Amino acid sequence: MKLDTIIQNGRLVTAGETMRADLGIRGEKIVTIGQQLVRAHGNGARLIDARGCYVIPGGVDAHVHLALPFCGTVSADDYDSGTRAAACGGVTTVIDFAIPYGEESLQQALDNWHARAADKACVDYSFHLAITNWARQSKQVEKMVAQGVPTFKQFMIYEKEGWQSDDAAMFSALEMLKDLGGMLMLHAESSRVLDLLIARHHTPAEMKKHGAYLHTITRPNYIEAEAIERAIRWTRETGGRTFIVHMSTGEGADLVKRAQDGGVDILAETCAQYLALDDSVFAGKDGHLYATCPQVKKPRDQKRLWTGLKRGDVCSISTDTCTFNRKQKAMWKGDWTKIPMGMPGLETLLPVVYTLGVLKRRLTVNEFVDKCCTAPAKIMGLFPRKGTLAVGSDADVAIIRPTRKRKVDWRTMQTNCDWSPFQGWDLAGFAEHTFCRGRQVVEDYKFTGQNGYGQFIPRANVGRP
Repeated sequence: MKLDTIIQNGRLVTAGETMRADLGIRGEKIVTIGQQLVRAHGNGARLIDARGCYVIPGGVDAHVHLALPFCGTVSADDYDSGTRAAACGGVTTVIDFAIPYGEESLQQALDNWHARAADKACVDYSFHLAITNWARQSKQVEKMVAQGVPTFKQFMIYEKEGWQSDDAAMFSALEMLKDLGGMLMLHAESSRVLDLLIARHHTPAEMKKHGAYLHTITRPNYIEAEAIERAIRWTRETGGRTFIVHMSTGEGADLVKRAQDGGVDILAETCAQYLALDDSVFAGKDGHLYATCPQVKKPRDQKRLWTGLKRGDVCSISTDTCTFNRKQKAMWKGDWTKIPMGMPGLETLLPVVYTLGVLKRRLTVNEFVDKCCTAPAKIMGLFPRKGTLAVGSDADVAIIRPTRKRKVDWRTMQTNCDWSPFQGWDLAGFAEHTFCRGRQVVEDYKFTGQNGYGQFIPRANVGRP
């Protein structure tokens, strides 16, 4: 058997096992895993020595926003910088959200996002579709599923932006997607009470006193928890499947766990920032930089989310990457309601989770691989093509040194952002080498890939973690 590349002497890590073995790549696929592959198949193959390293599946970030028009601007990382950052962080597949604006159809939104990615993406990608007007877009859903997009998102907030879905729309979407083998993804926050609290605190005196910390004051945990309660109810009554995106609270995790124990088909992801940061960041000089929806919460919420990951009731970890630079964030001018919401994170997803999870003994290395690679691939209908190291799978591979740390500095990273939420942190888990479909896109921590190499990966259906 002729091989193009052999990764030798490493410890191969999947969600289920760790083993010392070599991995053989031909074309875009993993074609053999075993011992002493160099002796049997090494003639002409490129050799990568992974001695002392973990060899893991490429990460799957199932929640990103690249070049997103939002808050009167466009997020700073596009499919060029964003997917370069992903590669350097060991992520080889990203899933973005195609959002229709104004009277656009779902097809127009999908076409727009294909155009953004086609000539720029350096790693593979897929899309979710946002439903912003159920009455008008519901008849378009089946056609989108046929084009490889079985996952749809509804927002329980963002009424002014024209994105908000009411309970009837969520109920109807759950019914339809159940019949189509799809899944409804929900941004779960309670809009009416949230709007009330924002209006109540939106005064010059309070903005001068509290600044960006008003983002925490006006988004208490029950804003997310009440919305998740409703999502659980509609999921139970329809028999559909719901995926709670970017869950940030311990209360939310408790609700999801009880619902799962009761047979409700509901899943929930969390994001790296909710595991690593707490709302004390808003009290600092640059607190406005950290504003996201939902926002980072309390240390007790971090603890509960880590517990949920360990137990399995929190199924996966993503970034919700939506990058805004300092100039864009400065649009707030002291009014927290005008901050562009989002942070960079693609390059630091695996390092943050590996360092705080594996090295801090909150997760095993296999659980780390599961939550960042395998589970999102399974849930989103990419497995076993993505998310694992197996014969026949795409040769998406990241090689990391277990304890080697690198200092986070936005100046040396691929992002277009001029700050990082983890600036100055020493993190292990950056990719020394990354392969996407057999092509090396990172070598010795340096990006070596090419724009346009990344492919759209259609998905036939959704799965289970």
